[in-house]
Amino acid sequence: METLLIDRADGVVTVTMNRPAKKNAATGQMFEELLETFRDVERNAEDRCMVLTGAGEDFCTGADLSDPSGPAMDPRSPGMVRMRRLGDVAMALHALSKPAIARIDGLCVGAGLSLALGCDLLIASERARFSMIFTRRGLSPDMGGSWLLPRQVGMAKAKELVLLGDIIDAEAAVSMGLINEVVAVDSLDERVDELATRLATGPTIALSLSKTLLNHSMATSMFQALEDEGRAQSVNFASEDTIEAISAFLEKRPPTFKGR
Repeated sequence: METLLIDRADGVVTVTMNRPAKKNAATGQMFEELLETFRDVERNAEDRCMVLTGAGEDFCTGADLSDPSGPAMDPRSPGMVRMRRLGDVAMALHALSKPAIARIDGLCVGAGLSLALGCDLLIASERARFSMIFTRRGLSPDMGGSWLLPRQVGMAKAKELVLLGDIIDAEAAVSMGLINEVVAVDSLDERVDELATRLATGPTIALSLSKTLLNHSMATSMFQALEDEGRAQSVNFASEDTIEAISAFLEKRPPTFKGR
């Protein structure tokens, strides 16, 4: 990987966008590597939780609009083809069946915010700043931002964030439900590690099925949701982890989940 750092430890894979001098602005190469990495994490049974973050003091400032191989300037293919490459990245993250945490420090704007919203939990430092900055660049949201944002904060706030393109601080972001939690800068790693460890040692199949049910919930009927829940629960009851969880409950001890 030229633009990413990948670290694996105890079921947690940490993916770090590594262009700190450019505030981790994503080049065409980075988007390709993110796509490859998200698909690899999905396939790797040892990866039970993913953390997505940026090197240095920023998360990601979106696409590098000066990159000749990026979505804005690549002369090798038409604009819609280039944008579909970005769509593949967003969909690979959205389809990831394992829990994903966005560890956010500093700037998280544009496609960077769309990437963060593609994760399941967003944990930010108190100095983090957020913006759907697209309109300031004469652009509209991409990387799934137009779909993810209204589901996160509601349509009224989504339109405010997109149409005005303002930069907001972490306290404003958590108050509107854009992110889950704000912590001190010095506590960010500790808090993210705590959550990642908890998810990586949890019942992997149940977590995966729960995530899928929630992701589908706004595009289905109550009847279909009940059917989907029934199928998911049938899979859970047949898993080793659920058997272990029930045994641990009856024996009054903590369960030990193995992810199967």
